[in-house]
Amino acid sequence: MNARKALDLDWVRRQFPALATDEVFFDNAGGSQVYAGVADRIRDYLLTTPVQLGASYARSEEATAKVLAARRAVAAFINAPHDEAVVMGGSTTSLLFQFASALRSTIQPGDEVIVTDTDHEANVGCWKRLAEAGAVLKTWRVNRDTLELELGDLDALLTSRTRWVAMTQASNVLGTVNDVRAVADRVHAAGARLAVDAVAYAPHRLPDVAASGADVYVFSFYKVFGPHYAVMAVERGLLLSLPGINHFFIGPDDMPYKLQPGNVNFELSHGAAGIPEYLDAVAAHHGAGGMPRERWQAAYALFAAQEDALSARLLEYLRSKRGLRIIGRDRVARSDRVSTIAFVKPGTASESLVRHVDRARIGIRFGDFYASHLIDALDLRDLGGVVRVSMLHYNTLDELDRLIVALEGVL
Repeated sequence: MNARKALDLDWVRRQFPALATDEVFFDNAGGSQVYAGVADRIRDYLLTTPVQLGASYARSEEATAKVLAARRAVAAFINAPHDEAVVMGGSTTSLLFQFASALRSTIQPGDEVIVTDTDHEANVGCWKRLAEAGAVLKTWRVNRDTLELELGDLDALLTSRTRWVAMTQASNVLGTVNDVRAVADRVHAAGARLAVDAVAYAPHRLPDVAASGADVYVFSFYKVFGPHYAVMAVERGLLLSLPGINHFFIGPDDMPYKLQPGNVNFELSHGAAGIPEYLDAVAAHHGAGGMPRERWQAAYALFAAQEDALSARLLEYLRSKRGLRIIGRDRVARSDRVSTIAFVKPGTASESLVRHVDRARIGIRFGDFYASHLIDALDLRDLGGVVRVSMLHYNTLDELDRLIVALEGVL
């Protein structure tokens, strides 16, 4: 079979039962639709192995094997070097707070932590709490003219006291893809570590912990066609060195359990392993073969091509509207932005624009999307934040045209 160069959207959409209506879902950055195979796996676990792990009887051994296999599948999907250093939990926010809780005892007064003002609060608030242990927080601020995180500005913040830098791989408002590897190299050269929030990146580009250079890499499965659950990969030596936050008898070598109080959610872990299965199915349907990551990369390349086409059309329309302000890069070039597009109409409340579109059975959204510091830095609070249209590969140009028609009435 020759590999297809374009995504078979009819086939793709059949894999997501929730898309079988006339509603248009452009709030994907808030949570994607769920692949049917993921839901099937969750149902299978709950109906066949709803037992506690670690016992000697056969059903418990089967359940244990499923959960461990899921962790290995997730580790392979994100290219984490060691699956025992892959921590899973309820959300990106909860995992980062758990990590910061473990890290707190290692912080010395005067240690410096750098956060950005473009991040979701999940990757800001947990670090703020380290100030209680004496950490000094600095902010890597977005350039208000370019709307970029400039590497030169980071260089000016790094010192011999820097211990951590926390940043997003893709902004959930700007849509910008950041070069986290370049940042990791700078941070490590300064003797510090890097924490990367990949929540807004992973639905659009294949996650790669090893390539990112991050010491902590985290995102939520429910943004990537999966269950309401999340994963955090921690550099193995770092995780070994951290005190645990689990029961006192859970030893320091008991990874990742030491950072998973109450253990993982068994059925959601099993369900999350359906995400790489979806990528395999996409690759197979489109004639792509090779090793697993080659297949997954082929699937994501198809996703990116479809999403770039959607982004290009929407951005072209928005650029045609006099006075409208696009918050982020206003063109698609070399896949340097994801298909999350934010804008404002000066003098008009963002909520009023979204409420108008709601009537057309099209789901978009307004607000700060928990990137509160970015909205304030760009003086957008008085408008009620931005209007955000967040598209994924299963969205169609016909759906986008429906949105444009709806927007035309208010823009």
